[in-house]
Amino acid sequence: MNNALIIHGMCDKEEYFSDAYPSLSNSHWLPWLQKQLLIRNISTQTPEMPEAYHPDYNRWSAEFERFDINPGTILIGHSCGVGFLVRWLSEHKQPVAKLVSVAPWMDSPERRLGSFFEFTIDKDLAQRVGKISILFSKTEIVFGVREAVELIRKELPLTQVNLLDSGGHFTREEMGTDKFPELLDMVLQ
Repeated sequence: MNNALIIHGMCDKEEYFSDAYPSLSNSHWLPWLQKQLLIRNISTQTPEMPEAYHPDYNRWSAEFERFDINPGTILIGHSCGVGFLVRWLSEHKQPVAKLVSVAPWMDSPERRLGSFFEFTIDKDLAQRVGKISILFSKTEIVFGVREAVELIRKELPLTQVNLLDSGGHFTREEMGTDKFPELLDMVLQ
């Protein structure tokens, strides 16, 4: 693997505009994972996706595509960031080394993102991605994650699914830490 991109999820508008919270690309376990990969000589970026409180697929794509994405790239997404990556990979046919999905989310009846998730998962995506993994928790609190896991498993049956006993939606508050060794192990496998 020669590089990695970590794509954050979405947040509420209040969190986005509050200086009480770090930017999403610098929150939860993202900086820790970035540092761990850098230590292992894997160039890693955590792009700040525009207006994460109201994701727009075209704007997210423009930001994402500023970075090098090649057959040696590891893509890591959290929540809505996973849904974005699955759509982007379905539409762009770009081979990558890995797709690691953390608590994947791809819309729910309670919180619809309009056209952001209006796409069909390309069943050939698995042929372009060296390995697809999902990590989610038995204590997941966000509605729609289990449905996203099942959808990805149905459409991409070779996906490796890892269920942890705890961790919730894998935020710093729910995990009690910003370290995420289970995720690092999955990325490095």
